[in-house]
Amino acid sequence: MRIAWSNWSGSVQASPQMVLYPDSIEAVVEAVQMCRREGRRLRVVGTGHSFTPIAAASDVLVSLDRMQGLVEIDAVGGTATVWAGTKLKLLGELLFRQGLAQENLGDIDVQSIAGAISTGTHGTGRQFGNIATQVAGLTLVTGTGEVIECTMDSHPEAFRAMQVSLGALGIIVQVKLKLRSAFKMRYESRRVPLSTCLEQLPALADAHRHFEFYWFPYADPCQLKTMDETDEPVSSRRVRDYVSDVLLENAAFGLLSGLCRRFPELCAPISRFSASQVPVGSRVDYSHRLFATKRLVRFNEMEYNLPADAMPAVIEEMRAVMARNRFAVHFPIECRYARGDDIWLSPAYGRDSAYIAVHMYKGMTYAPYFAAMERIFLRYGGRPHWGKMHSLHASQLKGLYPMWEPFARVRAQYDPEGVLLNPYLEKLFGVSEA
Repeated sequence: MRIAWSNWSGSVQASPQMVLYPDSIEAVVEAVQMCRREGRRLRVVGTGHSFTPIAAASDVLVSLDRMQGLVEIDAVGGTATVWAGTKLKLLGELLFRQGLAQENLGDIDVQSIAGAISTGTHGTGRQFGNIATQVAGLTLVTGTGEVIECTMDSHPEAFRAMQVSLGALGIIVQVKLKLRSAFKMRYESRRVPLSTCLEQLPALADAHRHFEFYWFPYADPCQLKTMDETDEPVSSRRVRDYVSDVLLENAAFGLLSGLCRRFPELCAPISRFSASQVPVGSRVDYSHRLFATKRLVRFNEMEYNLPADAMPAVIEEMRAVMARNRFAVHFPIECRYARGDDIWLSPAYGRDSAYIAVHMYKGMTYAPYFAAMERIFLRYGGRPHWGKMHSLHASQLKGLYPMWEPFARVRAQYDPEGVLLNPYLEKLFGVSEA
């Protein structure tokens, strides 16, 4: 009997014939071997927070929800080995109890650690790469059912492919992470004119450990968010902050979003109203409790990586196109920075980067808006975030990633029968075109 499955936003639906919940490496191996014997295909899902069909399975869907928690802590070496299905929120608390923390995280913590690294999930901060750069080792079950423990020393070529692999090289079952001691940060939110923000971008990005900003379509103010390490005492109050930041803000924005969906002509004034209500304030807490923001209002998203110095010019072009086309959009645009890396399919490969993300409320038409923004991103050498919507296929991606062909060779080596592919990945990698 087929089972109904959809991703978080509802943009992707699938009907797998079977859903498996392995609780050990041996069980994962058996799932792969079963698929090989029976000529089946499988995909692994974390929380379904990707906006593309990357995890969609019409045959076998594998969830690692029963493979969560810490495996081993190396306090001297500053590493921890964790089960791949561990959700980031749980991982943060488990590490905190050991006096440890990840150096950086994204603004959503519902993903599994394996899903986050496999899609190139990132946070913000010029000193920090995406979460995959924190990986010291991986244990995975390949498409042939072989268990491999992979590090830069043991597999110098394959490791760079496995760090951001889209789940196409194997099923990651354990992740060894490089960590640091737990630390506190001061979070500050300010409201400033977008023009002021753009003028001060280099200084703001250099002055803070973490810096990002949100600008609102058709509005002048934007929200600046900064976080910096501190020894100040914790000032967050969990219940108060949850009520104000999560329940009230999400409820209010959800109501306004519902109005925009029903009356699209209200998008511009509601965007301007939202910009005028940007929260101003600060608080201090441990890092893992400050990085993430609870998202209860559902949306679809496209995000592109760009050369870091392109950020101001891209935003000016985006504003000009929005002014001409008057897209019915009220969600703010999220802008962040990240350090470049040497991971083959990382969008930040070989360059310090800016990330710009556009969103559209669930149920509202997003295609014309996303397509117009994507054309701008591509003119500046943009590379799509693997978990977000985009329109690119193999021939285009090959031109954007210098290590595309070496990755393809490693993929064919570790999954020669295509057990781990679905139609979306076939199109992405050009497998069916070969």
